[in-house]
Amino acid sequence: MRRLITIPISHFCEKARWALERAGLDYREERHVQGIHQLAARRAGGGETVPVLVAEDGVHAESEDILRYADRHLAPEERLFPEDDGEVVALARSFDEGLGPEGRRVMYARMFPQRELLLRCNNQGVPRWEDRVLRVAWPLVTRILARALDITEEGVGRDTERVRRTFDEVAERLSDGRPHLCGERFTAADLTFAALAAPAIVPPEYGVSLPQPDELPAELGELVRGFRAHPAGAYALSLYRTERRRKVLDRGNP
Repeated sequence: MRRLITIPISHFCEKARWALERAGLDYREERHVQGIHQLAARRAGGGETVPVLVAEDGVHAESEDILRYADRHLAPEERLFPEDDGEVVALARSFDEGLGPEGRRVMYARMFPQRELLLRCNNQGVPRWEDRVLRVAWPLVTRILARALDITEEGVGRDTERVRRTFDEVAERLSDGRPHLCGERFTAADLTFAALAAPAIVPPEYGVSLPQPDELPAELGELVRGFRAHPAGAYALSLYRTERRRKVLDRGNP
């Protein structure tokens, strides 16, 4: 059985889950909390980040590598990376480098004060002892995470505007009527955008349960509604409804 090492709420891990499930590949998801995930990733043969996929052909320690692994189990016309994939790769990597960390900082910064709500969605399916450790060490963990992810008061507004700018660029790309970001076909660029936009739009079809706008603090709920109403946010939500092919898989947790 393939093993996927994750942080449950991580949008990079969602990117990997989506690709594996889209390809109809069974896997066992092993979920961990922040900090402890580094030990689990190294133990599985990866580095210090997740997702890490342990498969029959070795260890895949980057989300793009996991998408390419999933592609090898699909017919050419269904793959996320077409033969001439230069534009797809460039766009997907731009989301990895920009939208991914920026969206993560925007959501973490606003959710840190909401301890119980954040822990409820963050700790889904993790081992009980990890849940207890994170709850006890919460003040220390938030300080470490803020430093590690470069979350600052001044930076939150800047990151929010950067996420909005990326949404504007995606909407502009789609404004010529094309059905997907790189043309007629759903590719790794579309999947990557939708997965990494998740902190801004909290899609109901996400791989774990996320708090919906009415459950969030009023200001954050309004921010999410605004991103959902944006043409790019609406596009990402539509991809979750039409392309996020969920299957009943063995998702046993440690």
